Amino acid sequence: MDNIKDILNKKQTIKAPAYPWQDLALRIIDELNIPPQKRNSVFLVCKKNSKNEVEKWLNDTKELCKTGECWKYFFKLVNNKETVN
Repeated sequence: MDNIKDILNKKQTIKAPAYPWQDLALRIIDELNIPPQKRNSVFLVCKKNSKNEVEKWLNDTKELCKTGECWKYFFKLVNNKETVN
């Protein structure tokens, strides 16, 4: 019986993201294999822009960039949008 008690005590709870944009950012990080040094940039993009806009960039990236580092293409789309405005 002690083993079950130990297992339940060691169980870790995973906190859900506080905001919807955080969940979107985590999904992008996972799907595009964003390197650790660029993770904060993804969170910033998701926070500053609408969900529809960010999902459009993600879909365009997945559709147009089949090989290589797709995360770089994602940031090119984001930067292109910022220079147009």
